[in-house]
Amino acid sequence: MTLFKLSFRNACRQAGDYLVYFVTVVMVTALMYAFNGLIFSEEFQTLSQMLRSMPAIIVFASIVVVGIMSWLVSYTTKFILTRRSRELGTYILVGLENRQVARLFFLENLAVGGFAFVLGILSGNILFQILRAVILALFDIPYHFIFSFSLRAVGLTLLYFMPVYLFAQLKGRKRIRSMKIYDLIYFERQNENAVIGKSSRRKGVFAVSVVLGVAGTVLLLVGGLLFGIVGSACIIVFLYGFFASFSSAIPAWFEKHGERKYRGQNLLVFRTLSAKIAEMGVVMATIALLFTATLILEGSGLTIQKLFQNRIAFLACFDVIISAGNPEAEEFTDSVAYVKDSIPVTDSRQYQVYRGETSEITDYLENHTEYYRYYEKDILMRASDYTALREMLGYPAAEPGQGQYIIHCQPYLAGLLEDWAKPVRSGGYTLVPAGVHTETFAQYLWDVNGQGFLLVVPDEALQFGTVSHTMYVAETAEPVKEEQYNFLEEIMEWSMDSELFLFVKSEKEAEAASMMAISVFPLYYLALVLTMTAATILTIRQLSEKNRYRQQFALLRKLGMERREIVQALKTQFLIYYAMPVVPSALIGVSFILNFGSGAEPGVLVGTSHPLVIAGITLGVFFMVYVVYILLSYGSLKREVMD
Repeated sequence: MTLFKLSFRNACRQAGDYLVYFVTVVMVTALMYAFNGLIFSEEFQTLSQMLRSMPAIIVFASIVVVGIMSWLVSYTTKFILTRRSRELGTYILVGLENRQVARLFFLENLAVGGFAFVLGILSGNILFQILRAVILALFDIPYHFIFSFSLRAVGLTLLYFMPVYLFAQLKGRKRIRSMKIYDLIYFERQNENAVIGKSSRRKGVFAVSVVLGVAGTVLLLVGGLLFGIVGSACIIVFLYGFFASFSSAIPAWFEKHGERKYRGQNLLVFRTLSAKIAEMGVVMATIALLFTATLILEGSGLTIQKLFQNRIAFLACFDVIISAGNPEAEEFTDSVAYVKDSIPVTDSRQYQVYRGETSEITDYLENHTEYYRYYEKDILMRASDYTALREMLGYPAAEPGQGQYIIHCQPYLAGLLEDWAKPVRSGGYTLVPAGVHTETFAQYLWDVNGQGFLLVVPDEALQFGTVSHTMYVAETAEPVKEEQYNFLEEIMEWSMDSELFLFVKSEKEAEAASMMAISVFPLYYLALVLTMTAATILTIRQLSEKNRYRQQFALLRKLGMERREIVQALKTQFLIYYAMPVVPSALIGVSFILNFGSGAEPGVLVGTSHPLVIAGITLGVFFMVYVVYILLSYGSLKREVMD
């Protein structure tokens, strides 16, 4: 058999034995190609000016992905070399030279990498169409399939892929050429060196690491840049200290709880598990760190997405909003005139928003919930203006009766304001509450229909009221064009009046879509690569133990252990093994997400956008990917060991 035939046979066998690794390399390559396709797509460059910064962001994210992939390929190549060292040493014993064996190992890994690259490019075209459909949906553009194959995207992906793969294979080739037969044959028996040599030290490190983990999580929850940096440092030390000392902590715990050592399959499960962690403590800590980064990236991406969507939704009831503290300002009158003359308006209204005589409700909200105070006094609106605006928006009719006022507020304030029963005074009238309404009514940001709420009072109660600002709102027959929005902005820029405010629904929606595309997508990209990389290494290490498991369970059957008990022990060990890096990562990641979400403006992240819901969705998405690796690993190992 020639060297090339042997290389090809071994490459096929290697792709089968390490199928999880092979599939992960294919998927990472596909992701890189799909995002590179966005870089060279002229279609997306024309959607928004903001998308012109997307190529730089994707390149930066891809560089990070290359670093992650480099670690995966390098680690896996070294691991494969370790597991096949006896086989490769045998080739030398039967007459091959070191350089020939090194070339054999290099060629078979190169073949696996080349095949993975080709499949990745083909799969990447499908992923590109999915990304394209999602981005077009963000801009409300219908998706139509257009075949796209970018040679430039292929070239850039190859530029990322080739150095990573060649470096790992050349490193393995160099190692084989320099190793003696004895070292090569017994290379498999080498384990990861213990970072902490003495058992007593490991017990101390375990206790200290747990304390640091709790302290770091608390600091992340507290928030702030300094606390965040210190908390992150504590978390990193905790992860490495915890896994480096785990192999001593478990026996020490069983020494104090001897009655539990022999309960069920505890001794078998934890003895095998502690031995495995002792071999790969640093790797397990690194995987836990990757999982932590994954959850933080996913949670941050989802939080940013919800922030963009909800902020726009709070103002998007009107197609155009222009407001000014001075309605006589030239810039305000010019802007309103331009909208009326140059944009097809179907309905519009200009009206005043007033300052109330008291600040009772503003004070009440500030003292009882999260509320950003923008106005010193409660904000009021004439009932006639309110009725006209509701009709413009297609809302059901609502009007305060004689001697009454209506509260219109954002939904997150409704529960608190429904309990408000105090009268208010305006223009010499004493008014009593007559209900709360929560439809979207442009009550976000400043100089709009109140900061979170406003009071609707009879017109006569504001006959001599103090005007806070004047607003012009309009509904248009078609979305405002980008050049029309730019002209309105130019008019606003001439103004020295900081109280001028402009909102154009179509432009802000396009801006939000662009921001999501250039910030959220790369975060998801990195998170998915991190998840697959860490899960792949865990799975490879687990599946590599199949011969040891087979021998161990065969011995247990001879000693009288039932098959059901062996399967239960395997399941328990599996769950603990895969849960160990996830549990601390989940605690840290969820703490970060809750802290990150709490920094948003009040009322933006509520309901299905609440940080707790975001944390739950983040964990759900993570486990959708992670469980696939667990099931593949368990099914393969059970089939190899038990059948």
